[in-house]
Amino acid sequence: MSAMDDRDELDELDEPQEDEQREERIGLHNLRPARGSRKQRKRVGRGEGSGTGKTAGRGQKGWGSRSGAKRRVRFEGGQNPIHMRMRKLRGPHMKKSMPFEPFRTHTQPVNLLDLEARFESGASVTLEAMQAKGLATRTGVPVKVLAKGELTKPLTVHAHAFSATARERIEAAGGICRVIEDAQS
Repeated sequence: MSAMDDRDELDELDEPQEDEQREERIGLHNLRPARGSRKQRKRVGRGEGSGTGKTAGRGQKGWGSRSGAKRRVRFEGGQNPIHMRMRKLRGPHMKKSMPFEPFRTHTQPVNLLDLEARFESGASVTLEAMQAKGLATRTGVPVKVLAKGELTKPLTVHAHAFSATARERIEAAGGICRVIEDAQS
């Protein structure tokens, strides 16, 4: 018998064992959690030999070692907390609590130079036409036309608001300003 024959016999012996392992079906009798996924809880205060005896991981003295001590949310170790460090803003309670955001008006700007570059002379500039040309893309936010740039073409511009200078320049170029009343268009 040669060395090759010995290897063939060993391979034949290995194959049936692999088949037996494959045939074992998964069921409730052999389910087991993945290795390392389950961990026993730390039992504190169970003798000094355990590593967490005596003070049970709470340290020697201080507020954290006392019974009932919990780490409060937003507690910053005794330093001045962030709600005390921040500036006091206007609002209904003693004029220092409300942020500015509720008083801000939200509009999306469209400049005259964008209208000049994207629209032909005599065109009607509606919200849909602006969105098609890549202007005023946020739906539900009112559009305000601002006076940045020059306008040389007569355009009929539909928007929720116009700056005074923008209105003057559009009308000076022979165009018309139409105010849209509904802010949710």
